[in-house]
Amino acid sequence: MNQQTSPPDTPITLENVSVDVVIFTLRSRDLQVCLVRRDCAPFKDDWALPGGGVRVDEPLERAALRILHAKTGVRDLYLQQLFTFGDPGRDPRRRVISVTYFALISSERIATNHLDGDSETVGWHSVYALPRLAFDHAEIIQYALVRLRNKIQYSAAAFELMPEEFTLRELHDAYMVILNDYTLDKANFRKKIREANILEPASGYRETGGRPARLYRFRRDAQPEIKARRFFP
Repeated sequence: MNQQTSPPDTPITLENVSVDVVIFTLRSRDLQVCLVRRDCAPFKDDWALPGGGVRVDEPLERAALRILHAKTGVRDLYLQQLFTFGDPGRDPRRRVISVTYFALISSERIATNHLDGDSETVGWHSVYALPRLAFDHAEIIQYALVRLRNKIQYSAAAFELMPEEFTLRELHDAYMVILNDYTLDKANFRKKIREANILEPASGYRETGGRPARLYRFRRDAQPEIKARRFFP
């Protein structure tokens, strides 16, 4: 008679494969990334990207979404696979291959969930002033930043970081922060955005201390129009 063993109570993970996620947001006119402080060796007390093992029966993207939900409380957000990092020396304990993703989330969505950046172990850090990082996570963040800067010039990716409604000034500021280019001409930027016909007026205005600024929102049906042009060649 064949003996059948019952499945383990906890899912088995792949020993040498992990998923790490670069989660970007815009907060206080700064591009920030979510980091977790490590509480054990190696790299104890250093900061690292949110990540974890992959269950044997779990697709890679589902593992990334599971990690995202655990850290942000959000299930539906922009997520793309980034790159696979597999240098033999990236983890001093053993050979680990990391499949990385990058995600974009607006700060207003974070504010309504359990991650607020005040925790001693999980927080948001400026990509331009990163703390000491574990493993090769500095390289991964830089790779993701280059990808993001490229994508916002021909896709709707930047709007994933914006609130539902925003002013043209706020959109211009977002592009300057992401591109780290504070010489981005405001008049030319607005001209290109208007010519792209990817925004529609929202119902109200934002009080700015001077003349109220009209609010806009992204046209969700404008994806093909965005892909057909490059904003800042």
